[in-house]
Amino acid sequence: MNKNMEKENILIKTTNSGEMTHRLYFEDKEIILLGTAHVSKESVELVSSVIEEEKPDTVCVELCKSRYQSIMQNDKWREMNIIKVVKEKKSFLLLSNLLLASFQKRIAKKLDIKPGEEMIKAVEIGKAVGADIHLADRDIRITLSRTWRIMGLWDKLKLLFQLLLSIGEVDNISEKEIEKMKQEDVLQTLLAEVEKSLPVLRRILIDERDKYLAYKIRTAPGKKIVAVVGAGHLSGIKKYWNVDIDIEKLEKIPSKGMASAFFKWFFPLSILLLFILGFFYGGRNAGTQMITWWIIANGLMAGIGAAIALAHPLTILTSVLAAPLTSLNPMIAAGWVSGLVEAFSRKPKVKDFENLSEDILSIKGFRQNKVTKILLVVALTNLGSAIGTFVAIPLMLKAL
Repeated sequence: MNKNMEKENILIKTTNSGEMTHRLYFEDKEIILLGTAHVSKESVELVSSVIEEEKPDTVCVELCKSRYQSIMQNDKWREMNIIKVVKEKKSFLLLSNLLLASFQKRIAKKLDIKPGEEMIKAVEIGKAVGADIHLADRDIRITLSRTWRIMGLWDKLKLLFQLLLSIGEVDNISEKEIEKMKQEDVLQTLLAEVEKSLPVLRRILIDERDKYLAYKIRTAPGKKIVAVVGAGHLSGIKKYWNVDIDIEKLEKIPSKGMASAFFKWFFPLSILLLFILGFFYGGRNAGTQMITWWIIANGLMAGIGAAIALAHPLTILTSVLAAPLTSLNPMIAAGWVSGLVEAFSRKPKVKDFENLSEDILSIKGFRQNKVTKILLVVALTNLGSAIGTFVAIPLMLKAL
């Protein structure tokens, strides 16, 4: 059978029974696709009734393994090794993930439901009717890692502040507005402002996941499948339902481009060259002034960043001393050094991990919990060091 004939056997017949329920067909499989809002009582009721009525062979949920564990195992945070997170340079990824979780948890708390309750209900009812549970979403760490690869420092900082601002905006969201969120993915809702200046984010956060979900759902085991996804993915899943999808490509974290590697080394080498030119053309006095400005600007701003995060005094001192050197080393950042010092100076206790799910609901909690404080120390020290670098350059040129 040739490829064209094979495609003809892949039926894309869609029928709607309610705006958020769609019936799709793939080869010999029947798929009931449910669109939900991740913090909606109405969605929980829809999921329960459809699964109980259809009694499918398989229930697909828009969860990856790590997100499944986080909502099904409340004590999962206790297993986190925060020092390992900092050493592996994953602080920003974890902080962003916690901020996303905070957004959902605060909305859910306001509406008196559990975050992701419709997914929990889908798993519970699915098991009750004897269905297999199939995790259909791409690992959130891969999604965020692919995002970081195409974002510069400034875009990452805008993303961080957008997520931080979202914590304070939740109180103004009504249940009616929550239902409107069904039309978008949660990530897309949160990053709407960043997406305007960096439209490629939509490709990674939305379009790629639509393809991934479509592939995982249509290849799930069983003849009859109920798939529970965020309603913002409905149109995309149907769009890519009959498209050839390279799943391995979607799961790959791309290596950094040549331009990124070039800039990573070019910038510190340029600063060192500037020092040499200072001594060569301006003499010992000018060269010494340039080095002094570099140390003061970098160290001071990195220390201020750590202080804003309420870091330990030893951490602040370390930030001040490390930043002028790490800014010239493309392999290490001031925040990673200060984060490790903070982790050893104020080692998180069991209660910090146990309280993490509640502490991420407020900015105060983020600042007080020793786990999130370490992440904030890393982020704000790096931010301070970056600002210090740009402050130092014109002062150095003036001395020259």
